[in-house]
Amino acid sequence: MLRQYFTDRDILEVETPLLASSGITDPSIEPLIVERGISLREQQPRFLQTSPEYAMKRLLAAYGEPIFQIAKAFRDGEAGSRHNPEFSLLEWYRPGFDHHQLMAEVADLLCYCLGERGSQKYSYRQLFLERLQLDPFTATPEELKAVAEIHIDTGALSGDRDLWLNLLLSHVLEPQLGKEGICFIYDYPVSQAALSAVVKEGDVLVGQRFEVYVEGMELANGYCELADAQEQRRRFAQDNAMRQVRGQPERPVDELLLQALAQGLPQCSGVALGIDRLLMLTTGASDIRDVLSFDWERS
Repeated sequence: MLRQYFTDRDILEVETPLLASSGITDPSIEPLIVERGISLREQQPRFLQTSPEYAMKRLLAAYGEPIFQIAKAFRDGEAGSRHNPEFSLLEWYRPGFDHHQLMAEVADLLCYCLGERGSQKYSYRQLFLERLQLDPFTATPEELKAVAEIHIDTGALSGDRDLWLNLLLSHVLEPQLGKEGICFIYDYPVSQAALSAVVKEGDVLVGQRFEVYVEGMELANGYCELADAQEQRRRFAQDNAMRQVRGQPERPVDELLLQALAQGLPQCSGVALGIDRLLMLTTGASDIRDVLSFDWERS
C-alpha cells in the first residue's frame, strides 16, 4: 500500500546501507554499534542507522530526484509501549518542496492509509500560547518550570529551557494532539532545529521542521532540509560539545554527508514516518509489541 502511493507519484524507491562508518551526533539519540569485523580487518566500529537520512541526502546531492525508502532503523535504549530498539521507518524527500508542501503530502498519505480525516496546523509558538499561555521563545526556564509543575509532578528535575519545553510538549500538550484528525506542529525554536533550515519568522528565528500527531501519538518528523555544509559541521560540533557536558561519548562526524552537502543539496524537504506506529493506528493497538512479529525481548 505504501509503495503503491509513491509509485503512483513517480517517486523512486531506494535502498541504503544499514551499517555506516559514522553515526548520529544528536545527544538525545544513541545508536546501536557493531564492533569491528575481524575478517574485514576494520579498526573502527560500524553504526546501525538510526534513520536512513544521511545516506538518502547523499543520493539527493548526486541525482536530485524525489526518493523514498522503507527501512529498518535502530536506536539504543528505546523500548516501551511506543518504542522498540529495532523499528520500521518510511522516509521520503521532495526536491522543490518547502515543509508546508510536504505537510500537505503527509496529510494526504495518512488519509490514504487511515481514511479521510481533517487536519490542523499550529506553529510551535501558537500552540504554547493558545494552550498554556506561554511564549516558548521568550519564557524563562523558571517560568516554564512553574507551568510544568502545575500539570505534572516534576520531582527534583532540573534543566535548561529545552528540557522544560520538551517536557511540556510531551507530557502536557502531546496527549491531546490529533484527537480530532491529523495535527501538525511546525517552526520550532532554533535550539531544536536539528537538521532543518533556519529562517526569520516575525521577531524570532525558527527551525523549519514539523512533527505530525494522530490520536495523541507522534507519527512523523520532517524538515525543510539544511543544505549548508559549514553550518551542518557547526551543529555536529555543537552536538558533541553537549555530549561531553552530559558525560556521553562523542560520535564521529559523517564526513561523507558533509562532502555531499558541499557538492550541493537541492532545496528540498524530507520526512520520516514510523510504520509500526501507523500500524498501531490502523489496528487500534495500544502497544507497539502488538504489531511486531518479534519485539525486542523475543528477538
